[in-house]
Amino acid sequence: MIDNTANKKPKNVFIEGAISPEKIASSIAHHQVKTNIGAHDIFLGQVRADRINNETVRAIHYSCYEEMANEEFHQIREEAFSQFDLTCMHIYHSIGHVNAGEICLFVFTSSKHRKEAMDACRFLVEEIKKRVPIFGKELLADGKHVWKMNTPEDNK
Repeated sequence: MIDNTANKKPKNVFIEGAISPEKIASSIAHHQVKTNIGAHDIFLGQVRADRINNETVRAIHYSCYEEMANEEFHQIREEAFSQFDLTCMHIYHSIGHVNAGEICLFVFTSSKHRKEAMDACRFLVEEIKKRVPIFGKELLADGKHVWKMNTPEDNK
């Protein structure tokens, strides 16, 4: 088997602000012509209005070193393609300001069969949460902020 991953340029997965419902719908709609696909799985990560120190999270401001983060996303994508029989895959993550209730992560996998699409989607989301260096500053209703930390509860 020839390894072509070294020749592939990492894609930019970042979208400024929230991921719109129109972006999600458009991505789904473009797959109607791909008749070799039998299943899709989608994960949508949404900003929660958590309570922190008696204040409500009103938004998260996401930041990262995009080149490094895109490289890690690329590695995770390549691992998923090598482990699962996927037809295609799309990953988008917000950068910048995202209000509570808005979508910040969109993972979309397609395969001939549902098990592969579902297993790959779960793998991608878990690896993204573990490995991609994206920082979230939770903006509270009182004007203060708290840096978001991924916790075991995030994996439930």
